Amino acid sequence: MRNTLLIPALVLLVAAPGRAQDPSAPPPVMREFRGLWVATVANIDWPSKPGESTWDQQRELLAILDKAVSLNMNAIVLQIRPGADAFYASPYEPWSQFLTGRQGRAPEPMWDPLQFAVEQAHARGLELHAWFNPYRAAYTTDTAAARTHITQTHPEMVHPYGHFIWMDPGDPEVRRRAVRAIVDVVKRYDVDGVHIDDYFYPYPENDSAGHRIDFPDSATYARYVKHGGTLAKDDWRRQNVNALVEALFKGVRAAKPWVKVGISPFGIWRPGNPAQIKGFDGYQEIYADSKLWLQNGWLDYLAPQLYWPIQPPAQSFPVLYDWWRSQNTKHRHIWPGVASYRVNGNGARHIPAQEIVDEIDTVRAKGGDMGLIHFNASVMMKDPDSLDEKLLTRYAAPALIPASPWLGATPPAKPRITLGRDRATGDLDVSLTPGKGVKVWWWTVRSDSAGTWETEVLPGWLRTHRLPRSAVSEVVVTAVSRSGVESPPASHEERDPRRE
Repeated sequence: MRNTLLIPALVLLVAAPGRAQDPSAPPPVMREFRGLWVATVANIDWPSKPGESTWDQQRELLAILDKAVSLNMNAIVLQIRPGADAFYASPYEPWSQFLTGRQGRAPEPMWDPLQFAVEQAHARGLELHAWFNPYRAAYTTDTAAARTHITQTHPEMVHPYGHFIWMDPGDPEVRRRAVRAIVDVVKRYDVDGVHIDDYFYPYPENDSAGHRIDFPDSATYARYVKHGGTLAKDDWRRQNVNALVEALFKGVRAAKPWVKVGISPFGIWRPGNPAQIKGFDGYQEIYADSKLWLQNGWLDYLAPQLYWPIQPPAQSFPVLYDWWRSQNTKHRHIWPGVASYRVNGNGARHIPAQEIVDEIDTVRAKGGDMGLIHFNASVMMKDPDSLDEKLLTRYAAPALIPASPWLGATPPAKPRITLGRDRATGDLDVSLTPGKGVKVWWWTVRSDSAGTWETEVLPGWLRTHRLPRSAVSEVVVTAVSRSGVESPPASHEERDPRRE
């Protein structure tokens, strides 16, 4: 127990609603989603190679989480189902070969990477979003499949396509299996969100002669028509993906209403939207009607992959960002994905780190619901072109994730705080006591030291916090719900009794 002395000359202050901002009042806590994708497919980000020891895998994962904390990020998007396999103890699918070196082989010593990631992220005040691929069955056609993998148990549901093996989106059982896997994770793990990216129908591939290969789903489509279906094949394919997205959203809502559903589609919905935009047609080529999902409210955040710089007009980052915002009729979060990995690229793929900084500024200049997701974790660990240092010029202070009141609008009760001085050091100890009702998921702590305010965002499990500044004159604390809704503030101000 700390050796503390309670300070009697502290007066509880509560901010009056609607009062004009006092220049001496604490600054508001910034709201911004600062996400980091951690890709496990082909060991892109983690683990660094398959078959590492449990201890090395845990050490590497903790290093990524600690890097995110050091950069004042607040969310990790961890890939846990790269190809009908699992980075967690799944009752339905085999362990991933990217984890253990052989598909179906369990870790030795046994551990559950997802459970570990959730616990360690939450200990650090980070959200953990579980990232799934709903349709890819194997990353390469030469994957040595486990006997429990879908290619072995239900070969009729999968098709080789180019270098991959793909589950058939037109088979209702494929959709059911994908939703089952995702909802199972939501029920059994304390994840903050679930996430799918841009792999729906596969990106088109060509044969050795350079001719486009059509996805081999003629038999599935014929079965659909035989049972009375009337949609043209392209529309049928889009409807298959739409049905998955809707079922996924409803399944997660029914299981745990507070868990966010996120989708990260290709950044261009269709060329010509807006008029100057050219490029790949995700609607036509991979049958992803991402605008429909946004406007139907089948997600809580959309992270369109805006992997282009600000300047080229045909794929302009701010032009596309503005367009997606204009389509957001349900007022969900728009947190674009940015190509931080290109800072470490070569040739035409390379961008300077300043480009990422400028994109952060672009999003902030638009105001409102701010945030983005960086791809990927490896580039943050390598820090090319002083990327991390440049990010910290924008992420100098911590930020709360923007609120999602449709996931829970009730704020936590006003907390109770007690302050004490450490006899040995003079540091200020803050005791944090939640009020009754909504569980505290984060704390915000703002402290005034010699006229300078500092802000901290802390995990809600904490009950004490030390401020290593003896000159603190005021502390303001709010409790924040899991959906990001803040409580009324509690404030302690140290006053000079001789002036009263």
